[in-house]
Amino acid sequence: MCLARFTTSPRRARQNKNNVLLLDTNVFLWTLMRTKRIRSTVLEQIQDSATDVFVSSVIGWEIAIKHALGRLELPGDLSLYLPKRMREAGFLPLPVSFEHALAVHRLPRHHDDPFDRMLVAQAQLENLVLVTSDKLITNYDVRTLKT
Repeated sequence: MCLARFTTSPRRARQNKNNVLLLDTNVFLWTLMRTKRIRSTVLEQIQDSATDVFVSSVIGWEIAIKHALGRLELPGDLSLYLPKRMREAGFLPLPVSFEHALAVHRLPRHHDDPFDRMLVAQAQLENLVLVTSDKLITNYDVRTLKT
């Protein structure tokens, strides 16, 4: 099933909400696995029905690569498991646009991870709060919420 047809624009979501979040890969996985690695106040914000929580398609790409390399174990078929868990959690998919991709070149080289750089670009362009545990991301001009 293609999730793109369920996508809500972050710009449209912001019209009615104060807090619109974008999860990084670790936070997304920790939320699904219900680990204790996320502070309770942050987890409450993620789970609050009044908060729109976006998950970038770049996260799916990163997870697929790590899974294929044997660096990440998840149950079942990823193409079924991840969309199902996203729907259950009420997360909204955020596709990578051409505008997002081109914005990466303007970022300073604080971070060499291409996935994290894309998330920073998306958070900047869409005015989202990036939920992360990555200290390097705080070097960018982007709003963050530390786990």
